[in-house]
Amino acid sequence: MAYDCDVLVVGGGIVGLAAAYALTRAAPGTRVTVLEKERGPARHQTGRNSGVIHSGIYYRPGSLKARYAVRGAAEMVKFCAEYGIPHEVTGKLIVATDRAELPRLHALVQRGRENGIPVRELGPAQIAEYEPCVEGLAAIHVGTTGICDYGAVAAQLARASGVEVRYGAEVVRIDRRADLGVAVRTAAGDVVRGKVLVNCAGLHCDRIARLTGDDPGMRIVPFRGEYFTLARPGLVRGLVYPVPDPAFPFLGVHLTRGVDGGVHVGPNAVPALAREGYGWSVVRPRDVAGTLAWPGAWRMAREHWRYGAGELRRSLSKGAFTDAVRRLLPAVRAEDLLPAAAGVRAQAVLRDGSLADDFLIREGPRAVHILNAPSPAATASLPIGREVARRVLDAL
Repeated sequence: MAYDCDVLVVGGGIVGLAAAYALTRAAPGTRVTVLEKERGPARHQTGRNSGVIHSGIYYRPGSLKARYAVRGAAEMVKFCAEYGIPHEVTGKLIVATDRAELPRLHALVQRGRENGIPVRELGPAQIAEYEPCVEGLAAIHVGTTGICDYGAVAAQLARASGVEVRYGAEVVRIDRRADLGVAVRTAAGDVVRGKVLVNCAGLHCDRIARLTGDDPGMRIVPFRGEYFTLARPGLVRGLVYPVPDPAFPFLGVHLTRGVDGGVHVGPNAVPALAREGYGWSVVRPRDVAGTLAWPGAWRMAREHWRYGAGELRRSLSKGAFTDAVRRLLPAVRAEDLLPAAAGVRAQAVLRDGSLADDFLIREGPRAVHILNAPSPAATASLPIGREVARRVLDAL
């Protein structure tokens, strides 16, 4: 078999490009080709998030998310500084606005300390020192949180790795031979052959896994996150988050001052009617049918329908969304919230209906699959890339 490269990476988001970057650093001379169906890098999850460099405080101690986010946050700041990418270590507040949230806030303090993250506990007067317009009963300040431009990071990873990136190369067929390697056919009819395949396809990762012949044991259920921008950005100095519900991998409606100085508000999380469904008008029957055919999706819906109904209400009613924001920022008015671009989270749902709460990395013959890598994957992308590279080099 004539190989076009050693490693084929499917997906040109930040995780796929970080894997390519790590491979060329760990084993110089390794030939890597990245196939990305869009016309440029970072067009979906990477380029449509709020740009936060997460500290790792939310994640279960010892989990991949906790380990890779804590490590990745420091590495991401260093990477941005090295290449002149806009970034800032801002710190953030996590604010309790109801007495019922106080035990969860204290649990976050303990979790942060277990993960090695510096955390400062604040009372109402101290909240005002950081954010004069924010009100709450108590808060914690997490100093290692920051912001950056992840689209610029992804583009720099592609340049710094020196690998071949083929844009407009949608994968439609994969032929894997355990004794030989993989051959991938694109929608344009091109065939690319490699020794090992790395699946970093994000919103389509389960489909790519099945094309290789591997059963991923999960399905991607897309959740749209809808954002607004704040017409009065002076109301917020930095990053302000609510206390999250530990039953869900979503962080709730929060306020994020980005590297451009604007303030993003959101997101909520509603089921999308397409894997790239950035608005209610975007419907893909194949995507909807795939979700409805997965038993885990129905079990998830039965278990969490009340939570989902609240998110849906905030999606359909700007007044309800404004009320959610006013819990943190009472001065905000509905006219302060201007529509902004939405994102879609590629959430892995297991067969039993549970939402995968950690990164999922699975291997098959001559294949490594990243099957759950939503937030904080951008923060953790450099450590994730090294883990993928380690597994690929073992396979080679």
